[in-house]
Amino acid sequence: MDARGLVRSVRVVGAARGARAVRSAWRRRRADAAGLPRQRAERARVPGRVKSAEPQPGGGVIRFERSSLRVRVAAGGAVFCGWDGAGPEPSYALAHQVPAADTRAQLEPDKDGGWRVVSERMLVTVSRHGAVDIRTPGGVLLRREMPPRWWEPEGEERQEPPEGEEGHEGPEGPGARWLVRSEVTPDARFFGLGGRPGGPRLRDGTYRLWNTGPGPSGTDRVPVYVTMPVQLVVADAGTHLVFHDNSWDGEVTLREGREGGGSGHDRPGRCAVRVSGGPLRYWVIAGAPARVLYGWASLTGAPALPPRWALGHQHGRWGFRDEAEVRRVAAGYRERGLALKALHLDIDHLDGHRVFTVDRGRFPDLPRLAAELRGEGVRMVSAVDPAVKAERGTAVYDSGSAAGAFVRDARGREVRGVAWAGEAVFPDFTDPLVRKWWSGLYAERLAQGFSGVWHGRNEPTSFAAFGDPTLPLSSRHALEGRGGDHREAHNVYALTMARAGHEGLRELRPQERPFLFSRSGWAGMQRYGGSWSGEVATGWAGLRASLSLVLGMGLCGVPYSGPDIGGFTGTPSPELYLRWFQLGAYLPLFRTFGAKWAGRREPWEFGPEVLEHCTAALAERERLLPYFVTLAQLAHRTGAPYVRPVWWQHPRDRALRDCEDAFLLGDALLVAPVLEEGVRRRAVRLPRGRWYDTATGRAYEGPGTVHVEAPLSRIPVLVRAGAALPVRGDGGETELEVWAPAAGRTGSGLVIADAGDGWERSEPERFTVLLRGGKPVVGRGNGEPVGYPVRVRT
Repeated sequence: MDARGLVRSVRVVGAARGARAVRSAWRRRRADAAGLPRQRAERARVPGRVKSAEPQPGGGVIRFERSSLRVRVAAGGAVFCGWDGAGPEPSYALAHQVPAADTRAQLEPDKDGGWRVVSERMLVTVSRHGAVDIRTPGGVLLRREMPPRWWEPEGEERQEPPEGEEGHEGPEGPGARWLVRSEVTPDARFFGLGGRPGGPRLRDGTYRLWNTGPGPSGTDRVPVYVTMPVQLVVADAGTHLVFHDNSWDGEVTLREGREGGGSGHDRPGRCAVRVSGGPLRYWVIAGAPARVLYGWASLTGAPALPPRWALGHQHGRWGFRDEAEVRRVAAGYRERGLALKALHLDIDHLDGHRVFTVDRGRFPDLPRLAAELRGEGVRMVSAVDPAVKAERGTAVYDSGSAAGAFVRDARGREVRGVAWAGEAVFPDFTDPLVRKWWSGLYAERLAQGFSGVWHGRNEPTSFAAFGDPTLPLSSRHALEGRGGDHREAHNVYALTMARAGHEGLRELRPQERPFLFSRSGWAGMQRYGGSWSGEVATGWAGLRASLSLVLGMGLCGVPYSGPDIGGFTGTPSPELYLRWFQLGAYLPLFRTFGAKWAGRREPWEFGPEVLEHCTAALAERERLLPYFVTLAQLAHRTGAPYVRPVWWQHPRDRALRDCEDAFLLGDALLVAPVLEEGVRRRAVRLPRGRWYDTATGRAYEGPGTVHVEAPLSRIPVLVRAGAALPVRGDGGETELEVWAPAAGRTGSGLVIADAGDGWERSEPERFTVLLRGGKPVVGRGNGEPVGYPVRVRT
C-alpha cells in the first residue's frame, strides 16, 4: 500500500472506515496467500490433430490428440461449442435448461480431414487441428476461432472425459487458464462486453472481464460494474453474437480490421479472449440484429417487465436528511406541475447503514410517508446492499449466522469485509438456501411501504485501502452445491443476489410485477430486472458515457437501464444538467440522482430557464408513456432493447455502424442528444428513408447526414415517415400520432397496452398507414375500426 491509497480511503469513507479498510486489505492479502493454490510452472497445450468423431443430437463430439470439442446446434439456431468435455450446464446464464438440439443438424466429414456440422441456419466447420469456422448456411464466413491454447501446471496428468460423457470436469475445468483467438471480416465492428463508457463501439484495446466498484465511470477501458463476455459483431457478412460462458476473471483484446481497398491486403478483425480458469465454452447466435437479440433472450431468459410507473420519472438522492425533506421534494414536484412516479431512498435512511432497518429518529413512520406519497401517485424505492453488519444481537446478522448464510474462508470462518455499516459479512447467494433466506428479508421493505428496490455495491464491494475492493479470492462459495471459490463466484454474485430479490418480491407480493434494478450483474441479469450506470462522473464525458452504457447494455440483452442524471460525483452546470435531463427523458430508466456532496438534482435548483426546459422534456416523456409501455412489452417478448443503435435495421450501412451520438427509440423515433457544451445545432446521421423533425415537421431523406437545430429548449428528435405512434392524449387516453409515409410507401404502428402492474397479458394491436388523396389513413389489417383517436401530424 502507498500513501496515496491510504489518503484516498480516508477521504472517501472517513478515518474510522479508512483504518478498517487498511486492515481488511491486509486480511484479504493474507487469506489469499494461504488459501489459493501456489503458482507452479506451467506448460502450454493445444488440441493436436483430429482422431475421431462421434455424432450426437444437433452435432457431435470431435476428438483430438489432447482435447475434445463438443458442437451442438440448438433448435433455434444457436451454436454451442465446448472444449475439454465442457457442456452447456451448469451455467448461471441459461434461463431454465439447455435448449433442445436441432435434430436435423448432421455431423459430416469435411474435405480437409476435419468435420462439419450442417444445419438449416448455421454451418460449423472444424479443421483437423481444431480451428472452428462459423458460417452462414450459404458458406459466408462470420467468425473463425483458432485452435485454443491452455496453460496447465506441469506434472498433472489430465484425464480425457470418456466417450459420450456429458458435462465438464468441474468449476475449474482441467485446472488451466486458456486463450482463444478469433478472426472476423475486415469491416466488422465490435459492441457489447456489458457496456463500456467509451463505447458503444469497442475500439482497439484490452477490456477486463471483472465487475469492479466503486469509482466513477469515465471514458477509459477500466472494468465497470457490469461486465459480460458477450460480444455483438456487426459486418457486411452478417451480425452475430458470441458469448463465452465463463465467469472467471479474464480479458478481451480487440483489434478492428482494415480493408485493402482492392489491393488484396485486407487485415481481418481480431479478438483474443483470455480467462484465468474454468471451462472453455461459448455460444454463437447469428442473423439480423433483432433475430440475434431474440435468440439471446430465448437462451438466457426474457427481460423482466417493469411496472408501468417505473417508466416515468424517478428522483433520488444520497443524502435525504429526514422525512420532512422527502416530503418537501415531493411537494416541489407537485407544486410545479412536474410528473414524478417514484422517490428513491439511499442507505442513509437506514439505522447505522444496516440493511433492512430504518433510522427511526429521522424516519419515524415510513409506512405513513409511503402511503401519503402513493396517494399522490409517487412510489418509494429502497436501496439494498448485500453487506450485513457483523454485529451480534441484530436480527439480520443473527438469523444469517444461524443459517450459515455468509461467505466463509478456506478454514470455515466467516469472511469479514468493510462496508458503510462497518465490519461486515456477505451472504453467499450462490447457495439456494441462502437465496431463500435472503428473499424473505424483503418483507421488511414491503412493510415499510417500499414498492421496489435497487441493489448497490453488489460486485461485491468491500472497502480496501489497496488491492481489489472485493472479497478474498480464496473465499468459499456453494456454487449450487458444486463448491468453488470467489474467482468463479465474483462476477455472478450480483446476478444471484438479483435472483434472490426478484424471487422474494414475487413470492411476497405475487399480484404485482417486481421492480428491481442493480448496479452490477452478469449475463442473464435481465431475467430479474434492469441496471443503472453506477457512479458516472459528472461532466460532458460522463454524459456521453451514459448513452454508451445504455446502448451497450441493451445489446447484451439488458433493455431497462439508465444513468444518474447530472452524474453522481459532482455539481453539473445548468447547461450540462439540462442536456442530461433531456437525454434521460428518452431512456428507459429516467432517474435524477447524485451523491450528498454533489449538490441538488431537482430541476428548479438550476434556475428558471432550466426549469422551463426540463418541464417540457418531462411533459414529452409523459406524452410518450404509451410508446414506452409498448417498447417494454416488446423487450419482454422479443429481447429487443428500447434504445437501439441507429444501424439496428441497416447493419450493412457502414456509416451508421460508426455513429455513436444518436440512437433509435424503438423503430419510430431517432433521438440525437446534445453531448457537448455550447452546441445549438448538430449533425445527425439518418438511416434510409424519410424522417420528420418532430419540432418543425420538416422532412429529411436518408441515408445521409443532415444538420438540425438543437436550441437549449430541446434536443433533436426525428420520427420515421409512416409511423403511427401511441401517445397520451390531452385527456389521458391513448391516441395514435400519425406521420405521413412517403409517396408510394406504407407505414405501420404497434400498440401493446399495459393491463396493469400484475401479470395480465395484452395482445399486440397492429396498424397500417396508407396515403389516400395525399393524406395518411390508419387502419387495421383485418378491417376492424382503429379503436383509438387519431391525430395526424404534418
